[in-house]
Amino acid sequence: MLVAARDLRLAGRRRFEALLPVVFFIVAASLFPLGVGPEPQVLRQIAPGVVWVCALLAAMLSLNTLFASDHQDGSLEQMLLSQHSTIMVAAGKALAHWLLTGLPLILAAPVLGVLFDMRASSILTMEAGLVLGTPVLSLLGSIGAALTLGLRSGGVLILLLVLPLCIPVLIFGAGAVGSVDVGLSAAGHLSLLGALLLLALVAAPPAAAAALRISMS
Repeated sequence: MLVAARDLRLAGRRRFEALLPVVFFIVAASLFPLGVGPEPQVLRQIAPGVVWVCALLAAMLSLNTLFASDHQDGSLEQMLLSQHSTIMVAAGKALAHWLLTGLPLILAAPVLGVLFDMRASSILTMEAGLVLGTPVLSLLGSIGAALTLGLRSGGVLILLLVLPLCIPVLIFGAGAVGSVDVGLSAAGHLSLLGALLLLALVAAPPAAAAALRISMS
């Protein structure tokens, strides 16, 4: 998509800002072993929840600028007035956010798995959950970013709007790893994550597009 490619090019000019979510993800998760101690059993037990909570917060970190910078310089209005569908603009923005935030989190997660002394099967399950779950976070986040566009304290409002919607992703993602740890299949949890992803792909771009039209009117 042209919108996603444009955002990726712009992010390449602001590499430090683009790296902030993954840096936060790694640093925040790395603090937990220091706080709870080096006991391997304890680390393995808390690892899925810690990784998913940190991934969720890292994804939320950059949502405030998803549409704001383009809104400030007028380019967002030009996109909405162009021949491009507003739904495609919203979808492209969500895709760019996932490529800049979700994909780096997926690549960094195995390092944290080793840090928390997770087994290889648990790390693979965690990776599968993140592949299915992180796009949902970006898609839901695009709705919150569009609804709060131009408002004061937009970052706080996005958290209040989006975090409750992301709780099922957090539960099923961490639950998949927990099932593997106790010798059960993670297929049920991953299937539910896949269903959430399909639902978000269908519903989130039109909802974000409608929110953009309301915010820009």
